[in-house]
Amino acid sequence: MTIYNVNLGIRWASSGVEYAQAYRANVFRQLNRKARFIFTDMIQADNIAHLTENMGFLDEEIIWLYTYFTDIKIAPTTVTIADVKKGLPHTETRQERNGKVVRCFYEQDDFFFTAYLTREDKDYVDRVEYVSRGKLIRKDYFSYTKIFSEFYSPKDNRAHLEKRHFFNEDGSVAYEEIIRDGEANIYRFPDKILFSKEALIAYFMDCLNLTEKDMVILDRSTGVGQAVFRHHGQAKLGVVVHAEHYSASSTTADNILWNNYYDYQFTNADAVDFFITATDAQKKVLAEQFKAYADKSPRIETIPVGSLDNLLYPKGARKPFSLLTASRLATEKHVDWLLKSVVQAHKVLPELTFAIYGKGGEEAHLQKLIHDNQAGAYIFLKGHQDLKTVYRDYEIYVTASTSEGFGLTLMEAVGSGLPLIGFDVPYGNPTFVKDGTNGYLIPYRNEMNETKIVKEFANRIVAYFTSANTEAMHQVSYKLAENYLTTAVEAKWENLLRSFDQ
Repeated sequence: MTIYNVNLGIRWASSGVEYAQAYRANVFRQLNRKARFIFTDMIQADNIAHLTENMGFLDEEIIWLYTYFTDIKIAPTTVTIADVKKGLPHTETRQERNGKVVRCFYEQDDFFFTAYLTREDKDYVDRVEYVSRGKLIRKDYFSYTKIFSEFYSPKDNRAHLEKRHFFNEDGSVAYEEIIRDGEANIYRFPDKILFSKEALIAYFMDCLNLTEKDMVILDRSTGVGQAVFRHHGQAKLGVVVHAEHYSASSTTADNILWNNYYDYQFTNADAVDFFITATDAQKKVLAEQFKAYADKSPRIETIPVGSLDNLLYPKGARKPFSLLTASRLATEKHVDWLLKSVVQAHKVLPELTFAIYGKGGEEAHLQKLIHDNQAGAYIFLKGHQDLKTVYRDYEIYVTASTSEGFGLTLMEAVGSGLPLIGFDVPYGNPTFVKDGTNGYLIPYRNEMNETKIVKEFANRIVAYFTSANTEAMHQVSYKLAENYLTTAVEAKWENLLRSFDQ
């Protein structure tokens, strides 16, 4: 059995879906199950091998849609600036270097290229942009060889992408993509022409030659779901539900509004061999809704999207009066509410400190809030870090997310014995927080204003440090975390896979 896991893209600051897949990859390795992780988005800024390695994937586990039809393997970048220059019939006159960006000029030819490096201290090149007579004409993308090129022409005073060539290792063109503004792109192979990306994905699925011994797990479906459903052949089909799956406010006794990301899968549930939810609470809700609104009873399994190799204990004393949170710094995570609540609680507890881990679009806004509240001495933006051994140094974890299908950081926090403070919202927080026992659940309604929310969090923070039995709360978190040890999650996956073994 080969288990194919289908996703869209991946970034340096990836979402919980990619982290869930990385955990799953490790579980499959431990179970000696062959697994492949498929990414279907066009990825240009970085070599996909670096992005997936950063998440803990192995190169041989990755399939990228765009190189699948070539003989180029997923691998780190080793092409250098010197290699790029070998292919140019010009004489360099000067060079500029700024961090990971290197610009080489050929002034007698009115030409220059800009190379974007993998690292500042290495000359390995991820991509190169070529400019002739002030016009962008081509971009090349590299790993250990040239992966693909983009060709541009001037149009309406801008560079207009005309087509892409995808190469084999020997430099021959495996296929090309014709870019059509406002219309579906065309993919031209030596023996066929495909008239949309959906058709490309369908062709890809057919090329996998799936059998009844294989399994396809759909993690994200936007733009790919129909092709996967129609072309998975005899392979077993599973769907992972990563988030809230319906709109409660738009659901009545007679009709349910599924989340757009899951509507197609749920509507076609008869074609799905199993669904996976991360919590028993969501499994129960989904099963009841399938029965009530569709008169269906599909197979639904609860398998946590992450696991803990072991419980982590502090090597010394935890930092007194310390809080942390970890997430993408995005508006929906509401880290600004947490920051403001700490500012308020700090008036009562001057020893309080708050560490914010993560990167994202809200970083500048949070930095301004820290400055405006003169909180730089006790609130810190820590950036993106490996937090595995970081949680155990802190006293308590706080989260203001109003929707978590599971919450990998919540699991990791309790695995280091941290109590939690968060909203009483489906499904992650109630799974990991037992109100008053290992933290606090704050009632949440959409109409709650920010002032009320900030006050509620501040009150819980103060209560924890002034009146809670903190050591008892730590122990409850550790006990709860035992359910998420890797051995327990591996057993759940093995039971599911064995039920489909031929």
